[in-house]
Amino acid sequence: MAGVFAYPLAEAMWRSIAEPTPGLQNYQWFASDAGNWAVLGRTLWVALMSTGICLVLAYPYAYFMVISGPKLRAALVVIVLIPFWTSLMIRSFAWIILLQDNGVVNSLLAFMGLGPFQLIRNNTGVLIGMVQVLLPFMVLPLYASMKNVDLRLLQASSSLGARPVISFTRVFMPLAMPGLVSGSLLVFIQALGFYITPALLGSPREMLISQSIYLQVNGQLQWGRGSVLGVILLAATLVLLGLLALLLRRSKRAAGDEGGLL
Repeated sequence: MAGVFAYPLAEAMWRSIAEPTPGLQNYQWFASDAGNWAVLGRTLWVALMSTGICLVLAYPYAYFMVISGPKLRAALVVIVLIPFWTSLMIRSFAWIILLQDNGVVNSLLAFMGLGPFQLIRNNTGVLIGMVQVLLPFMVLPLYASMKNVDLRLLQASSSLGARPVISFTRVFMPLAMPGLVSGSLLVFIQALGFYITPALLGSPREMLISQSIYLQVNGQLQWGRGSVLGVILLAATLVLLGLLALLLRRSKRAAGDEGGLL
C-alpha cells in the first residue's frame, strides 16, 4: 500500500511545491489562471454527468436482472461483462467511426429526418464514450445490492395498501441504496481520471484535467504544474466525497427520526 499509493501521492505533493524551485508558485499559477479553474470545473461536471447517465441507464437494467429468470439473467450478465473483454482503445476508435459527421449514427439520424449533429470533438462524444466504458461499474454494484433485497417485502407493502410506485420508492430503493452509493462512487472517481476517451473523442478546446496534466508533464516538462493539478483534483474529490457522506448521514438520521415518529 505504501509503495503503490502513498509514495506516488507524496512525490506528487512534493513536486507541486519543489519544482522548478521550492515555493508555492505552482499553486499561484493555478489560482491566477482562469483556464485552470475552467478545466477543473469541466472535469467535475463531466464526471457528475457520466455518473448520472450511468445511474439512469443502469438502475432499470439491474432491476430487470433481479426479476428475470436464471437463463435471461445469465445472458444479461454476459452482456454487461462483454465490454471488459474489449480494449478501451479499440472501443474509443470504434466510437470515432460511429459518431463522426458522416458516421453510422448521423447517417441513421439523417434517414429518420433528424440531424446531422456534431457528436464528436466535443463533450457529447466524451460523455457517450465514457458512459459506455463505465456503465458496467454501475450495473454490477447495483445488481449485487438489489439481489439481496427480499422481493416479498414489495408484496407485503402492496397487501397493506401501498401502490406499486410507493412500494418501490419507499421499500425497495432504500434497501438497494448501498449499491447505488458504491456504484456512483466507482463511476465518479474513475471518470475524473479518464484520458484516452476524452483525448480521442473530445476537443483540445474542452480538455479535461487529465489532458492538462499530460500537456504540462509531457508537452512542457512542467512537472510541478502537472503535480499541482493532480493535488488540486484530489482535494476537490475529497471535498465532494465529504459532502456526499454528510448528506447521506443526514438523510439516514432523518429517515430514522421519521421511523421513530411513525
